[in-house]
Amino acid sequence: MLINYQHVDINQQEHTVLSDVNFQLNEGEFIYLIGKVGSGKTSLLKSFYKELNVNTGTAEVLGHSMLSIKTKQIPALRRQLGIVFQDFQLLTDRTVYENLEFVLQATQWKKQSEIQERIQEVLKMVGMETKGYKLPHELSGGEQQRIVLARAILNSPKIILADEPTGNLDEETGRQIIGLLRAISAKGAAVVMTTHNLNLVREFPGIVYKCEGHQIIEYTKEFYSQQINNNNK
Repeated sequence: MLINYQHVDINQQEHTVLSDVNFQLNEGEFIYLIGKVGSGKTSLLKSFYKELNVNTGTAEVLGHSMLSIKTKQIPALRRQLGIVFQDFQLLTDRTVYENLEFVLQATQWKKQSEIQERIQEVLKMVGMETKGYKLPHELSGGEQQRIVLARAILNSPKIILADEPTGNLDEETGRQIIGLLRAISAKGAAVVMTTHNLNLVREFPGIVYKCEGHQIIEYTKEFYSQQINNNNK
């Protein structure tokens, strides 16, 4: 099991964002987190990479206890996670290649030939192999999100955390990004993705959790049975 949360509270400063969280993630799974703005979806993701603290219960991510992990252990944990942000967070003054090179150098890659080879591999995986020389502002939103995906998979993470990766994209581009995430997941990485786009959740079925009223519940059967009922009306 890659992530195991049992009876966990997640706090932001003094405020409890989610309480009594029970959540599991296994290899190769594709999980959607749905719910209204402010319901705790992003907070749950942040707790997985120790941006937010968890209290009580059992909280394990890739073998690390999130209740007792030491500060010096957090970088090693984060290297095993691929994080995809809605607002891209690319370095605007560097080319696509330099953005990816920066990540590899920061995670202890030394040989320039291996760095170059890995960058070409991930750019090809996301269909951007001819865009390495471009600056972020020269790319469309969909192209920037593909680069963010490339950045997330550089170190072959076991888990990809995607926070509203289609939120700033049109429907068709969003569909392409989900298709890429599903392809990456099919090669072994587990994906946890927050989204408001329920059409994509219907089109690319996965496990569904719903955040509501400071709680999170497994909602897969209810979500897809609603879809069947709507189709039969």
